[in-house]
Amino acid sequence: MKILIIGGGMAGCASAEMLSHLKNAKITLLEKGNDLGAGVRTYFYGGHPYTFGPRHFLTKHKHVYNYLKKFLKLRNCNYHQFKSYVEQDDKFYNYPLNIKDIDKMPDKKKIMSQVNKGKTIHAKNLEEFWIKSVGRILFEKTINKYNKKMWMVKSCKELDTFNWSPKGFTIKDGSRAAFDDWISCYPLAKDGYNSFFDRIKKIKNVKVQFNTICKNINLKNKKAKINNKIQKFDVIINTIAPDTLFEKKYGELKFIGRDLLKIVFPTENVFPKDVFFLYYPNSENFTRLVEYKKFTLHKSKTSLIGMEIPSKNGKFYPLPIRKEQLKAKKYFKLFTPYTYSIGRAGSYRYEIDMDDCIYQAFLIKDDIEKQHWSGPVVGKDFIIK
Repeated sequence: MKILIIGGGMAGCASAEMLSHLKNAKITLLEKGNDLGAGVRTYFYGGHPYTFGPRHFLTKHKHVYNYLKKFLKLRNCNYHQFKSYVEQDDKFYNYPLNIKDIDKMPDKKKIMSQVNKGKTIHAKNLEEFWIKSVGRILFEKTINKYNKKMWMVKSCKELDTFNWSPKGFTIKDGSRAAFDDWISCYPLAKDGYNSFFDRIKKIKNVKVQFNTICKNINLKNKKAKINNKIQKFDVIINTIAPDTLFEKKYGELKFIGRDLLKIVFPTENVFPKDVFFLYYPNSENFTRLVEYKKFTLHKSKTSLIGMEIPSKNGKFYPLPIRKEQLKAKKYFKLFTPYTYSIGRAGSYRYEIDMDDCIYQAFLIKDDIEKQHWSGPVVGKDFIIK
């Protein structure tokens, strides 16, 4: 069985590792860069390990966690905290907000008079949802500016599909407002997940080709032109933006990129104890800061902070806009039996995370083993979490 995997991020590498155990499997993994791991790969700056954005592993699926644990020693991160700086109040609150935060706000009475008290919410877009949930005051304080810069839109009304938004716990009573019942962990190794990615290159029946872009893909006949040679496959797994496989015949899918500024501070710690992220829902151009040693436990008298600035640099986040998702579905309809499109970019879903990539690889393996094709794209129409 000849298998082609396009893209060497978490989705591609997990698929390669799992499918390498299938009888007579011969796998070709194509990666346009020089390394495997994409945004999850660990690099170093001033001796500090970092990834392109924080990459702690979150999941509700025990079998997904157990899979990763086979290859990496993991430590618990369930105590992590997020904070958000609200300029209007000149205060840091929990992110997402909870009732205790509102109690500390100078306009708490007005806010509480607007907060939804458990009524069912029907909303056409992100702005309408949050105003109906928490009211206009909190929306302007904590939601509006953040999401406009996060997605580089003029109005939150443009964001008309928002499965990634924390519906159900917009305002919660308790110290933690999200991920309470999730497994949260990070690798113990200084280079993070790198050993998992690097081991893919050592698997005998997996051929990794770097600096390679796949062209002239024919999913119906499962043929692809690689290094000017047409090759035939039995299974094709795509993990990159699906429009790139079809010369953007329905138009280019929109993504948001990121610029990452790395700043070393002359102190051992910068953030308070157990605070991993700081979010900024104000007029500044960056969205959040991360102190990497909170994840990596790197020992140093200095600390590395990452500042994330939304940009057109790279294709990291698919837009939560229905028009774009319907465009992606047109591409998904071009996939044929035993061809798949997975991962965040391949599924064109922002809410797809590392654990979902592994989950999708499990589904594909099960699909192939049972010889029962479940559909053109794993995870395109439902939220895995």
